[in-house]
Amino acid sequence: MSDRSAPVADAVVPFAPKSHASGDPLDKAAQTVLGLLNRAAGTAETNYRQAVETTHKLSAQLQAAEDRMRELEAKIRHYEDRADRAERWLSQISVEIERKFFGRGDNQASQSPPPQAVPRN
Repeated sequence: MSDRSAPVADAVVPFAPKSHASGDPLDKAAQTVLGLLNRAAGTAETNYRQAVETTHKLSAQLQAAEDRMRELEAKIRHYEDRADRAERWLSQISVEIERKFFGRGDNQASQSPPPQAVPRN
C-alpha cells in the first residue's frame, strides 16, 4: 500500500493566482475547476483513509475469528478423543460383564486391547 498521508491539496499547483483582479470568465472557470478538483481530491483522500481504517479493523476481526476457530477445533479434537476413549472403556466393560456374569466371550476378553492402546484415526 502506498503512503497517502500527504495532503492532496498541497500537491495541486494553482493555474493562476486566486486574487486575479480581472473578472475574466475564463479565470473564474479555471478557479472553479481547480476548487472542485481540490475538493474531489480531499473527498477521495478521506474515503481512502476510511477504507484503510475499515480494512485494518476487519483484518483484526478476521484474525480473532481464525484464532477462535483454532481454539474450538482443538477442543473438538479433545472431546472426540475423550468420547473415543469412553466408547472403548464401555466396550471393555461390556465384554467383562458378559464374561463374568454370563460366561460368554472368554476368547473376546483376551483379544480386546485396553482402551488407551487403541490408536485414533
